[in-house]
Amino acid sequence: MSLTPLDKHAIRRSFGRAAPSYDHHAVLQREIESRLLERIEFQHYEPGMILDLGCGTGSASRVLAARFPQANVIALDWAPAMLARVTAVTEPDSINALLRICADMHSLPLASRSVDLVFSSLVLQWSYDIPAVFREFRRVMKPDAMLVFTCYGPDTLYELKQAWRAVDDRPHVNDHPDMHDIGDELLVAGYREPVMDAERLTLDYPDVLSLMREVKGVGEHNVASNRSPALTGKKRFNAMLQAYEQFRRDGRYPASYEVIYGTAFAPAEGQPVKTPEGDIATFSIDALRSGSAKKKP
Repeated sequence: MSLTPLDKHAIRRSFGRAAPSYDHHAVLQREIESRLLERIEFQHYEPGMILDLGCGTGSASRVLAARFPQANVIALDWAPAMLARVTAVTEPDSINALLRICADMHSLPLASRSVDLVFSSLVLQWSYDIPAVFREFRRVMKPDAMLVFTCYGPDTLYELKQAWRAVDDRPHVNDHPDMHDIGDELLVAGYREPVMDAERLTLDYPDVLSLMREVKGVGEHNVASNRSPALTGKKRFNAMLQAYEQFRRDGRYPASYEVIYGTAFAPAEGQPVKTPEGDIATFSIDALRSGSAKKKP
């Protein structure tokens, strides 16, 4: 998949700065998170170790800890300021239920085959190497463990993208991966039963500035590596606002979000996975000792 390269250090700074305001602005993010949580209910799944990857301020981590009281929940995020909010807003009697870890999703500080459920809402679009992330997920997931995730698709903030394109050809709005590309990467990584679907959600605002403040308030503003280092001039900014007028309806300004949902299961013991070094099949020592790691037909 070919996307505009992202500045990973800018991503971390952006979400760190947004941490104090995140819960106030994250109305859409909470709705999407809630819809993803509902999908776990239909699986009748009882995980022992749960990873909430890109936990933000920890809202899903707390729901998962309450829904699966027998499980250990890891709240992992790359922005220390977000993790600090997890501590600040967790109920005192449940603080010990959450293990907070600050780490990059491309290199998880977790043991191989240790996680039963990976939950990740609106995080994958910030990856600079989604195939590597899926390989890392698979490494830490137990055989047959479940992965559920959401991410933004390419039509997200379509109106804002079009308005900026009327001004110049520089990146002003982040690119996001296509649903079919993500599904293909799941298959290449060896996941079982991948299910992908998408929906389009539209919010409307009284003006474009309100939209942009909300995007900034949740840390999702432009982090392209080749973004302009200079501030946008008033003339060009006003030209963008004028271009956005074509989308105005009944005095309101729409902002579209394409939301991709994915569910998949880690492969069974010994199922090969394609890597840059070739196909690799992995077995646990216990499986070898028990004789259950037989070659798959």
